[in-house]
Amino acid sequence: MFIAQAYKALHEFWRYLVGSVLIIAASTIGQIPFTLAILGKLWMDNQGSPEELGNAMGSLDQATLMGVLDKNLTLFLLLLSFVFALGGVFLAVKYLHKQKMKDIITTRKKFDWGRVWFAFIMITIYTIGTTLLSYYIAPEEFEVTFDLIPFLILCVVAILFVPIQTSVEEFVFRGYLMQGFGVLAKNRWFPLVMTSFIFGGLHYFNPEIGAMGDIVMVFYFGTGLLLGIMTLMDEGMELALGFHAANNLISALLVTADWTAFQTYSIFKDISDPTAGIVDVLPVFIIYPIFLGILAYKYKWTGWKEKLFGPVEKPKETQLEDNLVPD
Repeated sequence: MFIAQAYKALHEFWRYLVGSVLIIAASTIGQIPFTLAILGKLWMDNQGSPEELGNAMGSLDQATLMGVLDKNLTLFLLLLSFVFALGGVFLAVKYLHKQKMKDIITTRKKFDWGRVWFAFIMITIYTIGTTLLSYYIAPEEFEVTFDLIPFLILCVVAILFVPIQTSVEEFVFRGYLMQGFGVLAKNRWFPLVMTSFIFGGLHYFNPEIGAMGDIVMVFYFGTGLLLGIMTLMDEGMELALGFHAANNLISALLVTADWTAFQTYSIFKDISDPTAGIVDVLPVFIIYPIFLGILAYKYKWTGWKEKLFGPVEKPKETQLEDNLVPD
């Protein structure tokens, strides 16, 4: 059982709190190069006093901040923080919990790359298909911005670093915290809901929310819920890793907009009015269940009630080890 693997390691909940602080601290250190680059560019542009530089920095909203540097450099520096965060995850798991990284990723004896690639290809086909369909239906809402050299540089940066970014998020939410909340609550629905809520909440300050409204949070929360269900039903996060990597990577290469978190040298630029309604969150209620149906059929998932709402029990071998420990 995926969550119960935490019982193989040191699993007191305070360790998960300390580990979370460690991961956040590592990510914050990783953001320093981006901050310094922004400050350096603004100083070169303004050539003013530190006070004027501070005023210039403070006057930029997040979307505008993303446009201060070259788009490829900005993307690289943003994703660099996840490399540091990955180090934080490794340190927390290995030294704070005395746990193997594999045990926060999967219950299988070996990491299943086949599952990763199946989910990746499924989402890639869906993303490319819906993007081309949208362009066919309303070409006036898109601008073709393809520029070979910047796009090739984007491909290198995105292919190398976007999977790190998405994997770190999965390790933290669908692995580390899923297990931590699971052993705390001793059930499965609480960690599923809690990690989805936190995952969605961390996206609240994305520029998309300011542009399209709070209704977009339904999409973020729903995506976290989908990835959590995949992980619990499949007893591992390989499918979630493939899904998340394809979603972010293909989107970064295909479409950008002035109001998105990632502004890239993509093939298309969305120039439509950034407003959202119920139609924009319908995929959470229609497409996501279809994805789950496809995966359930392929991997023969059973026991939905038990795997999503059942108790988290300490494995028998762990109980036996506890009984053998002398008082």
